[in-house]
Parts: sequence; C-alpha cells; structure tokens
Amino acid sequence: MPTADQESVKNFLTELLTRATTPQGITWLEKQLAEAQTESKFFQAFSTVPRFVGKKKLEVTETDIATAEALRPGFNPQGWTADQVARTLLALSLPHQSPEEYVKTLDKLFATADVNELVALYAALPILPYPEKLVPRMAEGVRTNMTLVFEAVALQNPYPHDYLPEEAWNQLVLKSIFTSRPLYRIYGLENRRNLKLTQTLSDFAHERWAAGRTLSPEVWRNVGPFVDETIWPDIQKLFTQPNELEQQAAALVCAESNFPEAKTMLETVPDLKAKIASGELTWNTIGEAVAAQSV
Repeated sequence: MPTADQESVKNFLTELLTRATTPQGITWLEKQLAEAQTESKFFQAFSTVPRFVGKKKLEVTETDIATAEALRPGFNPQGWTADQVARTLLALSLPHQSPEEYVKTLDKLFATADVNELVALYAALPILPYPEKLVPRMAEGVRTNMTLVFEAVALQNPYPHDYLPEEAWNQLVLKSIFTSRPLYRIYGLENRRNLKLTQTLSDFAHERWAAGRTLSPEVWRNVGPFVDETIWPDIQKLFTQPNELEQQAAALVCAESNFPEAKTMLETVPDLKAKIASGELTWNTIGEAVAAQSV
C-alpha cells in the first residue's frame, strides 16, 4: 500500500502554509510543534490553531499538485485551508512511543473534534503514520451525517481506495450517489468497480425509474466491466433518454464493456465513439457537466 515519507510531507506542508499565513503564525506553530510533547498541550494547540494561523484557503499551483502526487499517490491539498495544514502538521508530529499509542491518541482527538477538525483529520489520513491501522476510523467516517466531513472522507482522498474493504468502499460510493456528491472527485473509482456494486446500482436505477425519477449519469461509471444480459437493458434505456449526458454515459459504458451487444451498439453512435476515442468524452467530462448543472 502507498505510504508517505513523513519528513518530506512535513516540509511540503510547511512550505504551503508559509504562503497562506503570517510569519507570526509560522512562529507560533513551530513553538507548538516543539513544546506539545504531552497529550494535554497537544490537544490545546490543536484546538486553537485557527486563532494563530487563520483559515485562508491555500493557493495551490500545478507544481504543488505534482509534488503532492509524488509524495503520496492521490494526495491533493487543493481546497485545503491554513488551519487544516497546521492541524495536519500537528497530527504528523503527535508524540508517541508505539503505533498503538499513536492510534489511541488519534482516536481521542477524533472523539472530541469539531467539524473543521474532523475535516482536517480525515483528509490527512492518507499521509499520517500507520495508515493500515486507521481503517476502522475511515470506515466510521463513511457513516457520518456531516456533509463537510463526508466530503473530506470521500472526495480527493486516496485512503478509501487504498485501504477500505469492498463493503465499506461500496457504502462510500452509494452514499456519494444518494447525497449527490460528484463521483468524478472520488479517487480511483474505476479501480474499485465490482459486481456487487453494479448490481446494487442497477436495482437503484430501477427504483428511480419506477418512481418516475432520474438519476445522475455518473452512476453508470461503475458498471462498464460488468455489463451482462441482466444489466444490458439498463444501458439500452439510457440511449433512449432525452438527456444527452445519459446517452454519453451509455456510450462510455459500451466502450468499457466486452459484452457483444454493447460493442455493436457503440458502432451505431459513431460521433460518440469518436469523441471517446479522442478523449473529448470521458467520465470526468460528464461529472464536470453534471456538477455545472447543479450549481
């Protein structure tokens, strides 16, 4: 499983934070990192971060994104804020003598955290020490009812892809669909597609259609490799929908499927086939279009 070099990550985050806070904020954080060697001091520093470093949104460059990806595949600090970075640096420096002690203290931190603190902690899971021991914590995050926290769990976060078992992963995807979160921002979605999820999504589609309701074209991003005689009528139905994005989704499913009827159907929509071949039409373009429509 991917892991991050802790010192390199700290240096990178410190550089990002330096551009998003004041020199006084950096001085304060350095002092806390040096002095927060007891649990009580650490908790106090963690809770008072915004007062000293602020909440400015990071200005992340393309170079920063590439650096983050090199440090830890899937790591992307776009959308992070100064206080989030500072809290991550504190969590990376949490004093401990063993993995068990680290996880125990981190659990206490989660238990007392407010929404913004939970956002920082869940987004930081892929770069924290001992990630293999944090699976139950991430699985609990999937079950949260707090929208901002769930987004930190599900979106632009490589941890679920890398560590969650199939049942928890499927729950994350389904919850993202039920709450209208953008699936194109879930890291590694194609890699974790599975037959059980496909069957569940087909049943969900039938329920929506029976009730006279629609569903996001992004839903079908999960089914391509598993199209069979049971799923195929769903894809045929998509081609008949007036929504152009649903027709595009159907074409993408056919392009990803080895089901003979799907390959034959793709030949009947040469314009869509050409756009798929050229990269003009992708699941991300559909996701971005869906997101634009919901603004």
